[in-house]
Amino acid sequence: MRNTLIAFVLAGTATLGGCSQGILNPKGPIAFAQRLLLINSTAIMLVVVVPVIVATLAFAWWYRASNPRASRQSAGEYEGRIEFVTWSIPALIVILLSGVIWIGSHQLDPRAPIAANAKPLRVDVVALDWKWLFIYPDQGIAAVNELVIPAGTPIAFRLTSATVMNSFFIPQLGSQIYTMGGMTTHLNLLADAPGEFPGFSAMFSGDGFSDMRFVAKAVPAADFDAWVTATRGTGPALDADTYSALAKPSAAVAPATYRSVEPNLFEHIIDQTVSPPGKAGAAWCPPVQKAGG
Repeated sequence: MRNTLIAFVLAGTATLGGCSQGILNPKGPIAFAQRLLLINSTAIMLVVVVPVIVATLAFAWWYRASNPRASRQSAGEYEGRIEFVTWSIPALIVILLSGVIWIGSHQLDPRAPIAANAKPLRVDVVALDWKWLFIYPDQGIAAVNELVIPAGTPIAFRLTSATVMNSFFIPQLGSQIYTMGGMTTHLNLLADAPGEFPGFSAMFSGDGFSDMRFVAKAVPAADFDAWVTATRGTGPALDADTYSALAKPSAAVAPATYRSVEPNLFEHIIDQTVSPPGKAGAAWCPPVQKAGG
């Protein structure tokens, strides 16, 4: 019995530990709001689930064969009051739950800007096989599998894919969103305080999918400015040839930075996935690499 209790405690501790970098440990206003929505939805559903479980156990115990005090009728009769209670309470719960989720979903629109004192930082995200390319258009730099952002500053993401459909997700900051070739999706996030938050692809995209991970590093504004300055002084330039090599499928790619970025690279990548061969835009970048598997 003692060993069973110890095993149960250890299992519970491990489970809670796994949530330390997940959606139940938010580090930004979007993730906080999503956790609240999850908790509220669960609580509303438990209003029905818990009484049903309790009633099921109570009925099974009371109407057991060995209880002579339980009255039973051999022929069932329609009872309007019971039917009313049985159907009205779940219906009201469904209506309430639908309203809470509908309102919360619209309030958490990924395109909606986040109110803050700081000006939003623009970051363009490109899903490749099998790595993430982050372009800072205003700073003229880029990084692979590393996202450095200033804490307390809204981040305005534009996202696309240069290959198959993918899914961008930083659980502690919130809002998973898809990336698709030839299309642009938008996402606004904010980190309340400095820290490192794991990010990954939440959708299978081929052989290297399991290594398609990155770290979102939220740093003080001064440290971010220092990182931008240091990045501009080291590393290669991200031009057409460099991007051609980067776009080739590769897994477990180490983080890297680029001191400069070809103008309108993000737009060229989108054009590449929609323009017919031989047209302008398609010739700038190499053919789209298809994910394996």
